[in-house]
Amino acid sequence: MKILEGKKVIVTGASRGIGRGIATVFANHGADVAFTYSSSEGPALELQNELTALGVMAKAYRSNAASFEDCESLVSQVLEDFGGVDVLVNNASAIQLTGTVATAMKRYDLMTGVNARGTFLVSQKCIPHLESADNPHILNNSPPLNMEPRWFAGHVAYTMAKYGMSLCVLGTLALSVALWHIANG
Repeated sequence: MKILEGKKVIVTGASRGIGRGIATVFANHGADVAFTYSSSEGPALELQNELTALGVMAKAYRSNAASFEDCESLVSQVLEDFGGVDVLVNNASAIQLTGTVATAMKRYDLMTGVNARGTFLVSQKCIPHLESADNPHILNNSPPLNMEPRWFAGHVAYTMAKYGMSLCVLGTLALSVALWHIANG
């Protein structure tokens, strides 16, 4: 038996890069994996086939993490297809490493929308279902909060957006502690 056999995992932004690797590791350990992609369907379907070949259930969902409707639909569809959720990995992210003057507001909105809003929104939609899991987890692919100017100097918009994801960690950590205290008196 594999260590994560029977666990249901959602990984946002997983059709390529780090998210693809995260989804593959979960599948290699026996977890069923629902994952999102936002652009090209080809790599997502390729990953879905690779994960399914490992003997787990895997399904790709086109979803924009910043969209309320998409997130609501994603979680509803995953619950219908997989029967629950045990782990959420917020990996979806938008990046542009430019200075303040060179960062277009459209790109700023995309980064804060996907990174901070998306992480908050997908977590918000999953938490009521995670509460019934045996050992629920929310993992955010975000950096530790470090207020040294060097992390902001060349790309303040991106750092702010990623730190928004990091702040969600503090909120879900507080929720986890509260649920543990409720369950354990």
